[in-house]
Amino acid sequence: MDTDLARERILDAAEDLFYARGIQAVGMDVIRDASGVTLRRVYQLFPSKSDLVEAYLARRDTRWLQSLAAYVDAAAGAPAERLAAVFDWLENWFAQSDFHGCAFINSFGELGGTSPQVAAAARRHKDTFHAYLRELATAAGATADIGTQIALLAEGAMTTAAISGTPAPARQARQAAQTLLTLETGRAKR
Repeated sequence: MDTDLARERILDAAEDLFYARGIQAVGMDVIRDASGVTLRRVYQLFPSKSDLVEAYLARRDTRWLQSLAAYVDAAAGAPAERLAAVFDWLENWFAQSDFHGCAFINSFGELGGTSPQVAAAARRHKDTFHAYLRELATAAGATADIGTQIALLAEGAMTTAAISGTPAPARQARQAAQTLLTLETGRAKR
């Protein structure tokens, strides 16, 4: 098996298992079994579990943000509609049968206090996501501060949806974001 294929199979297994069960609950032997790659090869490509966790989070960050941006880009319309599309995408994600919350919130909660690499990966992901929402908010005529507040609504929706097991928090956060945006843009017109 070539290196790229082995790496992808290991990362696919790690993503499925770490996201569903938690990082600490999954040993490298479980990754080996799920990926079909020998343990020796797993360790050749990822010398430690920490290396595998970092690669998993980096790949998940890229995929998650690209998926969100593609969905928002497809939501043609006014800037406010693009911002609302973020919450529609979140609702679709929350409704998936394999939704277990935000991988970055989960990994930070699990290892953020003991792994500087995990903490840094979670912060980078959240910084990028929040900057994206600030960009969408300012394009819709709001301040960057309102964009930050809308990002906090999205973060709260992620956590609440994971705990409640329902996608409803996305709709509620969408309504709150629209209210903030309407109040802000209405104030700016005065």
